[in-house]
Amino acid sequence: MLRIHLYTAGYVSQVQFSNTGKVPVAILKRYITYLKLEKSFSPNTLDAYQRDLQKLLNYYADEGIDFRQVTLGQLDHFATHLHALGERQRSIGRTLSGVRSFYRFLVLEGELDTDPTELLESPKLGRHLPEVLTTEEVDAMQQAIDVSTPEGTRDRAIIEVLFSCGLRVSELCGLLMSHLYLQEGYIHVHGKGNKDRLVPISSTAIRELGNWFAVRNTIDIKPGEEDFVFLTPQRGRHMSRITVFHNIKQYAAAAGINKTLSPHTLRHSFATALLQGGANLRAIQAMLGHESISTTEIYTHVDRQHLREEILLHHPRNLKYSNFTKKDETE
Repeated sequence: MLRIHLYTAGYVSQVQFSNTGKVPVAILKRYITYLKLEKSFSPNTLDAYQRDLQKLLNYYADEGIDFRQVTLGQLDHFATHLHALGERQRSIGRTLSGVRSFYRFLVLEGELDTDPTELLESPKLGRHLPEVLTTEEVDAMQQAIDVSTPEGTRDRAIIEVLFSCGLRVSELCGLLMSHLYLQEGYIHVHGKGNKDRLVPISSTAIRELGNWFAVRNTIDIKPGEEDFVFLTPQRGRHMSRITVFHNIKQYAAAAGINKTLSPHTLRHSFATALLQGGANLRAIQAMLGHESISTTEIYTHVDRQHLREEILLHHPRNLKYSNFTKKDETE
């Protein structure tokens, strides 16, 4: 098994390949280093790209394919192979995106003259929008929390920060005390691709954080963990993403919410609430930390009933009718 260790600014990551598919180890090492240093990928994204590349390497090994001489037809067959293994369309699309990245790197490095993935098409995906929690449902989840426990006080603050600031779970888990500017009403978020942004924080979230800080001050915090906002009271260490959403699902169930929650449910709910409240899409893009406005357009939506109500309320063809109706009612 090939293990690639990366040492960068005190950070160590390890990427493993159980089968190199006859791709030289030196090339794989350079590719992973390229993703880490030049593309500034996070450890989680590095893991995802490594898993996707491993699928391709396994396929090459099984089929006896030379990675330098692979054809578009063979790559199409690879996509069909993934489908036969039961992978979903979205997962296949992500894997093929990783394959394109690898071959673009090979061309960039002069290992290949042409890119065989140039015409490689991903499966067509329908627009998938996760379910959204209403403000009332978020309130119900918070009411289901036992705030007499340290964990309960912490989790109530977590839900409020996620819903009020639209953070990714990884951003919440990595949130630092030194990045809070609560008097000014902002928090500093270190996001994907090592990109930073300032996000407004509501007075409600600030109040819930204050309740948590009173408990946090009594915790025996482990060395090196002092700056993390959200900690596990028993271990004194920062929380994991899995723990956060395991707890959120439990509170949703306790509140009688039967929706399917995903890691982005509260983030998506934040964006949708802003859009419904009339916020500018560019402002939402900035708060979410999206590089492209098209991502924000896909990520946010207004339900049809709300859109219909907005049209009836604001469209000039409806204003006349609305005013006429109000006049009738007063006569």
